[in-house]
Amino acid sequence: MSPSKHASEGEAAAPMAAGARLEAMRRRVRLSRLAFWTVIAAGPIALGVAVTSTPTTVEAATSAKPTTAVRTTAAAADPAGYAQLFVSVWLRSSADDASTAQARLAQSMAPDVELPDPAADAQSTPQSVTAVRSAQRADGAWSVTVAAQYTDGSVRYYAVPVAADRAGASFAVAGAPGVVAGPARAEVPKSSYGVTVPEGDLSAAVGEFLAAYLTGAGEVSRYLAPGVTLAPVSPAPYAAVSVEQVSAVEEVAAAEQVPADGTTVRVLARVKARDASGRWPLAYELALTARSGRWEVSALESGTAQNGGAR
Repeated sequence: MSPSKHASEGEAAAPMAAGARLEAMRRRVRLSRLAFWTVIAAGPIALGVAVTSTPTTVEAATSAKPTTAVRTTAAAADPAGYAQLFVSVWLRSSADDASTAQARLAQSMAPDVELPDPAADAQSTPQSVTAVRSAQRADGAWSVTVAAQYTDGSVRYYAVPVAADRAGASFAVAGAPGVVAGPARAEVPKSSYGVTVPEGDLSAAVGEFLAAYLTGAGEVSRYLAPGVTLAPVSPAPYAAVSVEQVSAVEEVAAAEQVPADGTTVRVLARVKARDASGRWPLAYELALTARSGRWEVSALESGTAQNGGAR
């Protein structure tokens, strides 16, 4: 046989061998599928045996995309309101008359806690009861500090132990309340509104906006930057508003002229609001942006934060 003929036969044998291997692989896949459906028909026990004994099946299962775990733990519910209600009814109860609605409610909330036994000339019941602090001591165990204020201006603080279930759906007073000292006064950080804003365009814009916002004098929208939506207080609570002082974070707020468009300043406005009952000192944090030679309100911040942080 000539060398050329021998080479051509070798070249022809290569694709034939590859085709045979491919056909063998296809046959094994068909057999694997047939075996899989056979064990399913045979029952769950046979399926378990097939999974543990068939490497191909196990490899396919382990290569699947992992499932993300879902957190189902409920956030612990703060029982401050529950403790506040208990102290309110407990202070209004008497061991001499456990049949009153207040006494029955106190006993249902804390079956193991005795009712008080006030003297005939004892101080009147509290005017208001407010939860002022709550702390979780351990899983399901809380301590809530409740303030009771009386008509003479005095305040008494009670620490109430409260037990809560894991879901935060049920509570119980775990023991008798204890009289404790009130919370200490925290150190107030220095205000970052250190720039005094003189009378001018900026202070006028602040006063006009707050007048519209609190008294209904004019449309609030005319003082707002484009894209800002803010509804006035309704019904209007005050008849007049006067600006007492405006302070800012940025030095540019003290300039006589309105700066370039897009310049934003943050201010703290202290005002006096007047109604039929008197005058009330109020404070508002605002952000204003310069546009077309005027100041426009771009944000009204809630609260009285003193750090003048970025908005």
